[in-house]
Amino acid sequence: MDLQLLAIVLLATFCAGAVAWVLVYPYLSGEKEVEKRMQSVARTGAPAVKSASRAIKSRREQVESSLKEIENRTKQRKSPPLSTRIAQAGVSWTKQQFTIGSAVLGLVVAAIVLILGVGPFAALGAGFAAGAGLPRWVLSYLKRRRERLFVDRFPDAIDVVVRGIKSGLPLGDSLRVIASESPEPIRSEFRYILETQAVGVPLGEACAKLFDRMPLPETNFFAIVIAIQQKSGGNLSEALGNLSRVLRDRKKMKGKIKAMSTEATASASIIGALPIAVMGVVYLTSPEYITLLWTDRLGQMMLAASAIWMSIGVFVMKKMINFDF
Repeated sequence: MDLQLLAIVLLATFCAGAVAWVLVYPYLSGEKEVEKRMQSVARTGAPAVKSASRAIKSRREQVESSLKEIENRTKQRKSPPLSTRIAQAGVSWTKQQFTIGSAVLGLVVAAIVLILGVGPFAALGAGFAAGAGLPRWVLSYLKRRRERLFVDRFPDAIDVVVRGIKSGLPLGDSLRVIASESPEPIRSEFRYILETQAVGVPLGEACAKLFDRMPLPETNFFAIVIAIQQKSGGNLSEALGNLSRVLRDRKKMKGKIKAMSTEATASASIIGALPIAVMGVVYLTSPEYITLLWTDRLGQMMLAASAIWMSIGVFVMKKMINFDF
């Protein structure tokens, strides 16, 4: 009996000591303090994590809003007015000068055709084509040539901006270097950006106006990069460096497409010029045989119908070999 009581006492003492050890050990070993400190750090770090996530979300929203604004502005663009097209062509004409010149050209061509004795309707058509079509075709040709020069030199201008930013120059000073030392048409377009910014327009909007004067995907990319950097920050030199590489890759791809479509272009040119060449040869060998086309009423109708069908064929062939990307 005494042994059983002693065993119960020892077991109870052991259990009490074990419970006391479990309860007291965390305080003696410092684990409780470590746990409290970890909880305090977690509580103080949670607001920082939340604020960082809010900052990332805000930056993402700013970027998305910038992209949506530029995309909406691009979609809402209608056919530019005549003054804008004259500026895009890079000529110093005014709208009034262009209109007067077109009217004078149309009257001169109509008078020449009327003097040749072709007929009043043919003279009226030739005058209208010369006055309404030829000046606008010349304007479109000058615009395309200016855009090609701009695309060829635009990556070099962006590289100048990248080197200027990496060397410590502000973005505005880098743009001034381009506006003063780059060849045309880069110089005049970047000078227009600086002049627009000087009257109080933000730099992002001033760069976005470049797309109105030079409606190219390359200028749209540049405006997007500048607008995003102005609103949300970031490494501008790295972004512009990536843009420069993209523009050079686009230029290489355009060269490959042009090389691949050269054969189709040559075939279309031969097919389009063949009827005119045959008509010229026939006129030199047998003028009495072919003059009926513009002296007889039926011949004039056949000639007009042939010109319409030839124009449709040239338009279709142009669309077939015109690769847009």
